[in-house]
Amino acid sequence: MKHVSRIYTALILLFLFAPIAILLVFSFNSSKSLSVFSSFSMHWYRELFRDSETLSSVKNTLILAVSASIISTVMGTAAAVGMHRLKKRYLRVAMDAVTNIPMINPDIITGISLMLMFVFVGRFFGAATSLNFGTMLIAHITFCLPYVILQVLPKIQQMDASLPEAAMDLGCTPIKAFLKVEVPEIMPGIITGLIMAFTLSLDDFVISYFTTGNGFQTLPIRIYNMTKKTVTPKMYALATIIFFVILALLLLSNVFDANTAQTIREARSRKKANHAKKEL
Repeated sequence: MKHVSRIYTALILLFLFAPIAILLVFSFNSSKSLSVFSSFSMHWYRELFRDSETLSSVKNTLILAVSASIISTVMGTAAAVGMHRLKKRYLRVAMDAVTNIPMINPDIITGISLMLMFVFVGRFFGAATSLNFGTMLIAHITFCLPYVILQVLPKIQQMDASLPEAAMDLGCTPIKAFLKVEVPEIMPGIITGLIMAFTLSLDDFVISYFTTGNGFQTLPIRIYNMTKKTVTPKMYALATIIFFVILALLLLSNVFDANTAQTIREARSRKKANHAKKEL
C-alpha cells in the first residue's frame, strides 16, 4: 500500500510539473522546434528583450498587479478588522457570504457583469471611453479582496484580544494600538494576502479581457492575441522568468511565516518563564 501511494504521488507531481519542466528546457533551445532540442542557447531571451510590444505588456501587467495588490491588501486588512469587530452574528455571517461570492462566482460572469457596469456608468456620465486602466484596476481589486480577507481574518481571530486593550491602557490611542500591536501580530497574513493578490492579478486573463480598454494590454491578453498567429519560443523564455520570480516570492513568504512563528513561540516561552519565576 505504501508503494502504491508513493507511485500515485509521483504520477501527480509528474503530471503537474512535467509541462513546466518542458517549457524551461525548450526556452533554451536554439531552434523553434518543440520536439527536438538542437543546442543550448540564450537566443530567445535576447529576442524577448528586443520585443518592445511584449515588454510594454509586461510593464503594464506589473503596474496593474502591484497597484491592485497594494490597494486590495490595505482594503482587505481594514475589512477583516471590521468583520472581526462586528458584534452581531448574523452580520458576520452575511459579510462572510458576500466575501465568498467573488471567489465562487465564475470569472466569465464576474468579467461580463463588471464590463456591463463600467459601460453603463461611463455612458451615464458621458465619458468618451468606458473601459481603461482604471476599470481594469477596479476589477482586479474586486477579485483580489476576498483572498486578502481570507488570509488576514484568521490571524486576527488567533491574536490575543487583550493585547490592543493593554496598549490602550498604557496610553496608546486606538489607531496607535492597532499600528504598533495588532499589525505586527497579523503581519504574516498581510504579507501572504499581498503575495496572493499579486500572483492572482498577474495571472488573470478572463476578467482583464472584458474590462480592458484600447491602448492598455496586459501580458495574458498579449499572449492570447499571439495564439491567433503563432507563439514563438521567446514566450517560453518570458514564462520561465515569471515562474522563477513567483517561486522566489513564495519561498520568501514561507521563510517570513516560519521566522514569525518562531519569534512568536520564543516570546510565549519567555512569557511563561517570567510568569513561573514570579510564582516562585
